[in-house]
Amino acid sequence: MTAAILVVLKGSIILSVFAIGLKATFAHATFLFRRPGHCLRALLSMNVLMPLVAWAIATPFDLHQAAKIALVVISVSPTPPVLPKKALKAGGTEAYTIGLLVTTAALSIVVIPLSLEVFERVTGVPLAMRGGAVATLVLTTILAPLLVGIGVRALASANAERMAEPVSVVATVLLMVAAVPIVIGLAGPVFSVMTAGTVLSLAAFALVGLVTGHLLGGPQFDNRPVLALATASRHPAMALAIAHENFPDQRLVAPEVALYVILGGILSAVYLTWVTRTRHSAASAKARTPVGG
Repeated sequence: MTAAILVVLKGSIILSVFAIGLKATFAHATFLFRRPGHCLRALLSMNVLMPLVAWAIATPFDLHQAAKIALVVISVSPTPPVLPKKALKAGGTEAYTIGLLVTTAALSIVVIPLSLEVFERVTGVPLAMRGGAVATLVLTTILAPLLVGIGVRALASANAERMAEPVSVVATVLLMVAAVPIVIGLAGPVFSVMTAGTVLSLAAFALVGLVTGHLLGGPQFDNRPVLALATASRHPAMALAIAHENFPDQRLVAPEVALYVILGGILSAVYLTWVTRTRHSAASAKARTPVGG
């Protein structure tokens, strides 16, 4: 049963990313690679500052070991495949959003093993993740379906436009089918790890991620919510894979990661509400400004 659920979930992710690719171009995919400034700010936000924040939260406080592991593995994971949907709804540009997804996914093959080595040297705890394992997960859930979708659009743009919405709907249905038993199965364990310290530490990490990403998103306001969401939201499957590779006996890491996804989702929704109001206020103020005033 568990294996079937995971297959459905993975199929949902692949179809969702494929649908995004059907509306994207190769120029979108390489956007950040061609703009070093954007790329460096994203790496600073996601792969330098957030691991430092995870270490700063996990080290001095009396948290359960599983919570500390969750913070570390989340902080080094790439953006989740669902990022573009949220970011585009928040007003992010397709080029920056798709470019950020591709860039962080591709670089994670090098960044994750390197980050874990740094954590090992600092903490003394043995940590490792084979680049091949990272590459397999990144390729199957992000890069391959996205690039296939982009390729279909390049060869038959009209057909790609017609396919995108139905594929996205199927992906959503599969996600709901897979999510119900997962939520039911994790409900008990998630409640068991919901101590005040754990909730506060995970929420603080998500909040710092949103603020950090927003501030480093650059001068164009539409890019800021994209990097904010990417910095606070990470690939949960990658986080769990790293945790299982290094701590196979820590069964409470999965509930901790699930709890982070819930808390991060709530805080992201509040943040996006603020972004929408700020954008509307700016637009109203601009509309009221006299021409030449």
